[in-house]
Amino acid sequence: MTANSQFIPVKALQALMRRGLTSRRYREAHPLSLDGALVKRGFDIVFSLSALILFSPLYLALAALVAVSSPGPIFYIQQRVGKNHRPFNCIKFRTMVIDADEALERLLANCPQSREEFERDFKLRDDPRITWIGKFLRLTSLDEFPQFWNVLMGDMSVVGPRPLVPEELHKYGNRINRVLTIQPGLTGLWQVSGRNDIPYPQRVYIDVYYVNYRTFFMDLWIILKTLGVVLFPNNNGAY
Repeated sequence: MTANSQFIPVKALQALMRRGLTSRRYREAHPLSLDGALVKRGFDIVFSLSALILFSPLYLALAALVAVSSPGPIFYIQQRVGKNHRPFNCIKFRTMVIDADEALERLLANCPQSREEFERDFKLRDDPRITWIGKFLRLTSLDEFPQFWNVLMGDMSVVGPRPLVPEELHKYGNRINRVLTIQPGLTGLWQVSGRNDIPYPQRVYIDVYYVNYRTFFMDLWIILKTLGVVLFPNNNGAY
C-alpha cells in the first residue's frame, strides 16, 4: 500500500475483516504456532537484544551527537497508549529543542496553517523546533532506536501498529479497541508504506489490516523494508 492507494471498497473491507477474524481466532488458539503470540514475543526479545548489542557503537555515537546538537537531555520520553489501553513511556532520541512544547503552542497560536496541519497529522512537515541532528534522525528513523528498550520491557513489539498518543485515539473510532489488542510496533506496515504522506484515514486501515492479517513472515518482510528506509531514506514520507 502506498500513499496514492485508493480506499478499500466497503464490501471488500467487510470480507477482509471476516477473514481477519478467522486468522485472529487461529492465533489465539495456537499461541505456540509460528504466527502465535509466544513466538512473536520470543522473536522480539532476541531481535531487540541483538540490535542493542551489535549496534551499541552507533547508539553511543548518536547519543553524543544529540548531546552536542543543543542543550537538553539525550532522550525524549512521551506517553503513548499500548496494548489494552495501557499507557507507557515511549523512548526516543531527542530531535527537538528543549522548550519544544512551549514553542509549539506559540507556533499554533500564531499560524492557522500550522495549527490545521498539526490537528490533521499530529506532525508538522517544516517544524522549526527540530535540531540539525534531529532532521537526520527523523529522516532515517534512527530517532526510534532507543525503543528497542521498550520492546525488551514488553511495552512494544518490533513490528506492530503505530504507537499512538492519547489525543489520537478518537481518530480511530470504534476500531481503536481492535488495534490495541496487540503491542504497538517500533516499525510497522505504515512506516514502510509512505508514513506521513498517507492520509490519516488510510493509516487507520493499515493498522487494522496488520492486526487482522499479521504473520511471522509479514513481520520479516516489514523488517527488511524498514532496513531499506533507514539505508535509503529519500522520499519515504518521514519528517
